Amino acid sequence: MQEYADYIVQIEIDSLWSGRKHIKWDLDRKVNILSGINGEGKSTILNKVVKSLGKSDNISSHGLRGVHLKVFPEDATRIRFDMIRSFDRPLLDTDAINKLDISLATELDWQLYKLQRKYLDYQVNIGNRMIEALQSGSPDAAKKAQEISEPKKKFQDIMDKLFSYTGKKIIRTENEIRFSQIGETLVPYQLSSGEKQILAILLTVLVEDQQNYVLFMDEPEVSLHVDWQKQLIDLILELNPNVQIILTTHSPAVIMNGWMDKVTEVSEITDK
Repeated sequence: MQEYADYIVQIEIDSLWSGRKHIKWDLDRKVNILSGINGEGKSTILNKVVKSLGKSDNISSHGLRGVHLKVFPEDATRIRFDMIRSFDRPLLDTDAINKLDISLATELDWQLYKLQRKYLDYQVNIGNRMIEALQSGSPDAAKKAQEISEPKKKFQDIMDKLFSYTGKKIIRTENEIRFSQIGETLVPYQLSSGEKQILAILLTVLVEDQQNYVLFMDEPEVSLHVDWQKQLIDLILELNPNVQIILTTHSPAVIMNGWMDKVTEVSEITDK
């Protein structure tokens, strides 16, 4: 038995909006885009699924009744997932933040703070794997070590390219994410809302370390420049080809780079 599922095959919800609608959505292995008018239930569907999985990633013991997931392989009991929400709202509960003695103002700042911790763990893990590869005595040990570090380098190259219009570059000698701009060092919390948003999305993908997992995104285009919206799906898949993307959007730009056939209307998966 494989403990963790590779991806979700089907989402079925019995009781959307107090049982007035039944949802049955067959999913693509890679990219799934849910579209529809405001109030039709796009975000509700994603939120129901995420809440049903809870913090334990457990497929079989859902936190909400009426949510059923078919996964691959069928006998998997858990699934790795992340949820990206798009609103850079002010933090409501600042007590815990104040205790950490850090200056965070928004929910995106808090997400980025937690991602920094995961990024440090990720670097330790790949560092250990590189050392193991180099000490293996294999003729291609150096090549294997380079391959292990490639996703991190790709992430850094992508961020440099995206931020090149303002002259920002990742400082590659730092353990935490820092940027240089005209001789000044910037932390992520000093970025614009759009820059924070794209950094949070791509950093979330990177620290999953190329594992099979599901990335839920609720209107990720908010705050993003239209050029970044067009690139978003391709950049995510470039960083982790094993991810399954499930997102809601109102933006035509998100699907412009060849993803039109991955769009599903809420009405198409709803039985009234």
